[in-house]
Amino acid sequence: MSALTQRGVLRLAGVLLLLLRCAVSVSSKGATGGAQLDTAPSAPGTLPHFLQEPVDAYIVKSNPIKLRCWAAPALQIFFKCNGEWVHQNEHFSHEFKDLHTGLKVREVMINVSRQQVEDFHGPEDYWCLCVAWSHLGTSKSRKATVRIAYLRKNFEQDPQGREVPINGMIVLHCRPPEGVPAAEVEWLKNEEALSSLTDDNIVTRADHNLIINEARLSDSGNYTCLASNIVARRRSATATVVVFVNGGWSLWTEWSACNVPCGRGIQRRSRTCTNPAPLNGGAFCEGMSVQKITCNALCPVDGGWDEWSEWTACSSQCERQRRRECNSPAPRHRGRVCDGSGEDTENCTDGLCTQSVDASNDVALYSGLGAGIFAVAILIVAVMLYRKNHSEYGVDVIDSSALAGGFQSFNFKTTRQGNPLLLNSSMQPDLTVGRTYSTPLCFQDAADKELFDPLPDIKVKVQSSFMVSLSVAERAEFHAKTAAETFPRDPSRDYCVTAARRVNGLLTLNGPFSTAEKEPLTTAAVFGHEGGRLVAPNTGVSLLVPHGAVAEDTSWEMHMVIYQGGSSVQKLDECDILLGPEVTYGPPGLDLLGPVAMSIAHCAEVDMENWNILLKRRTQDSKWEEVMSTEEESTSCYCLMDSTSCHLLLDQPGSYALVGEPLTQAAVKRLKLAVFGSVDAGSLSYSLRVYSVDDTPHAFQAVVAAERTRGGQLLEEPKMLPFRANTFSLQVSIQDVPQFLWTIKPFTTCQEFSFPQVWCSNQQPLHCAFSLERYSPAAAQLSCKISVRQVNGHEQILQVYTAVAEAEKDSVPFFMQTDCTVTSQTGPKAFKIPSSIRQRICATFDTANAKGKDWQLLAQKLGLDRNLGYFAKQQSPSAVILSLWEARHQDATDLDSLASALEEIGKIHSRGSPKDRSDGEPDFSHIRAGSLSREAPPTNQETEDSG
Repeated sequence: MSALTQRGVLRLAGVLLLLLRCAVSVSSKGATGGAQLDTAPSAPGTLPHFLQEPVDAYIVKSNPIKLRCWAAPALQIFFKCNGEWVHQNEHFSHEFKDLHTGLKVREVMINVSRQQVEDFHGPEDYWCLCVAWSHLGTSKSRKATVRIAYLRKNFEQDPQGREVPINGMIVLHCRPPEGVPAAEVEWLKNEEALSSLTDDNIVTRADHNLIINEARLSDSGNYTCLASNIVARRRSATATVVVFVNGGWSLWTEWSACNVPCGRGIQRRSRTCTNPAPLNGGAFCEGMSVQKITCNALCPVDGGWDEWSEWTACSSQCERQRRRECNSPAPRHRGRVCDGSGEDTENCTDGLCTQSVDASNDVALYSGLGAGIFAVAILIVAVMLYRKNHSEYGVDVIDSSALAGGFQSFNFKTTRQGNPLLLNSSMQPDLTVGRTYSTPLCFQDAADKELFDPLPDIKVKVQSSFMVSLSVAERAEFHAKTAAETFPRDPSRDYCVTAARRVNGLLTLNGPFSTAEKEPLTTAAVFGHEGGRLVAPNTGVSLLVPHGAVAEDTSWEMHMVIYQGGSSVQKLDECDILLGPEVTYGPPGLDLLGPVAMSIAHCAEVDMENWNILLKRRTQDSKWEEVMSTEEESTSCYCLMDSTSCHLLLDQPGSYALVGEPLTQAAVKRLKLAVFGSVDAGSLSYSLRVYSVDDTPHAFQAVVAAERTRGGQLLEEPKMLPFRANTFSLQVSIQDVPQFLWTIKPFTTCQEFSFPQVWCSNQQPLHCAFSLERYSPAAAQLSCKISVRQVNGHEQILQVYTAVAEAEKDSVPFFMQTDCTVTSQTGPKAFKIPSSIRQRICATFDTANAKGKDWQLLAQKLGLDRNLGYFAKQQSPSAVILSLWEARHQDATDLDSLASALEEIGKIHSRGSPKDRSDGEPDFSHIRAGSLSREAPPTNQETEDSG
């Protein structure tokens, strides 16, 4: 039926109802007490009243919705949608009687489809209302809107992850996707619903934002915004919230006792970054963890006797007494009391005593005295005759600086040590091939990388069977006793004065070599973004330029200079000694994105109780300024002391040196001892030269360079001698020379270096010479011992056994080791850690984690967990830690220590459930030692559920 026909029918129905109303009105007026019509409602005179009006509805997908109306009294009910009457055939009507009111109730229902709503294009939403008729008129219901329900997939604003300090406020924003009806929002933390009803610290706003008023450690986690309506549910991107704790210093400990019993020492106090400890990537404490101040302990003063008093009068027992007091000085500060007795008694024999003396006792007394005098006279004559017969082997202790020792200036051309082939009866060593010292800083193939164990500390006491006179032992004993009487005292007092005199030119030391300044050793290379390594071969010095330290599309020509003369020493403080060479790296205007790692060999026995080791930098006016103490913490640079090398992380180019000041007499620096020999041309003379040099690769090469020019031969493998800061000298003596085959010049069998000469040598060699002469050309062998000992200290024995006749022939190399001339490597081949593994480690540990798996844990497992404040200020702390590990383990042929550390970290965190492990986080628990060179499979990426 057409719309026009529908309108006609409805209009006709309206006219009929109007006529019916008029008829009823007329009949009621004309009748007297007539009864109502049977079709009239039970409550005449009221308009239709809606018991249920149509309500707003939403169409989900393609399902139609139903609109209902209930009205009473009502003769008819029709729906009108968008101003148009709904066809009668689309109405579903039902009439029933209300049991409570007795009224007839009419119910009408229609269906609205999705197509009807979509086809409507009006200024407002699709709407419908009910129109009900009764005898008195019509009533209209409220408008009910019908809309198509939907919920879009993408959030208008996802919550963003945050790192907040503890007790700070956390605000997470969320704007849900557009939808009809509007979506309701709830928050999830680690997949569990959050409610402000159960936690007063949490507030959910009407704008859907989540507010945590005061962040707690337990608030760290993964937060998700969940939006839902009658159509669907949508999840936002997960926001990771990390609540971190910045470190705070604990209280200072009490000052420690002075570390020396007498003289100048130090006191320490410390504090720890544990109040609270940094957590979840929080900042490490700024400032120093250790403070030191100087202290002066009162030295003990031993007691001394006064002069004896006068003798008393002779007593009746023929005795007299005298007394003395222990007051010159009196013992103080735990000093010893005087030895001996304060009283003395003797017999009186000057006639003041009247007692008789037995004459027979006098005879026995005088007879004994006479016999003793006679025996002493015979002994003196025998000793004089013996010394006359052996006068050509006179022995004395002299200062070798008057002969051939002293401070020498050398060309410091350092080389790599192999395990040298020492001189024997059929092969002579030569210095034409400079390979004398073991140092890792040399690029070779993996098959050529041999690491030799350090020489043992041999302490042997040898009793010489020849040419050791009583005078030597007495003189050494006298030195020891004299020093013991004046100690304890400031160990730096004596040699600091001597060092100052040496600097000012007041101490003249003779030597066979030129003291002119040598040309510095320089090496250079060009480095780009991939970084690399720069090495001065056989010096113990290297420079590591990490990957990324040079900006992309940029390159720098970097150089490294090792100064081989003594000019830098003259600018040091009086009590400072060089523990390694002075090294400069540049150029001066170098601009890098991260620190470089420099390694420098040193000669100190590292013990912070006995040493104050400082890193110093040369200023523009050639003075030295302190950069940091190796024991203190600093954010400007990093210093890691190993047993033989110091590894530095430096941000600024310049000249650097490692210097030390002894704090106690127990401070030790290592000396390397070597003996060389050569034959004087055309004579029966043979020269032995003994060298003492600081135990660094750089310093020992000066000896090699000097002996190469002399044609010298190494007669014994070099040995190490610990030299203590006890102010005692170094004695060198030759022993067990065959006296029937060889003779030695008088007064040279034992020579001596003073303490300041040895202690303040500052990387420059000292040497002394022994000149021997054969009685006959037939004497083809020489065997003897060289004893090098510090008075009241350690001793080393150098055993000499050489075929002198072979020395007159052409010499052969004694260092059988391949050359090492490569000074630089660039790109990935310069690093031990593969680039992919390095990137994974940095990505894992640079990101703060609520479980504490960050770069601080990596530093702890690699043994680099001091001065963490320096790492904290770096853009990538993990990358700097790995660079320091590379510099420290440049000798190693594998990555065992790094692999073991990562494996241990992986095991610790694999104990947690997989649910607790963050998505996309690499798992290192599968790593085994030596497997880091293999590529690891890529990690799974998190996928988004679109709902």
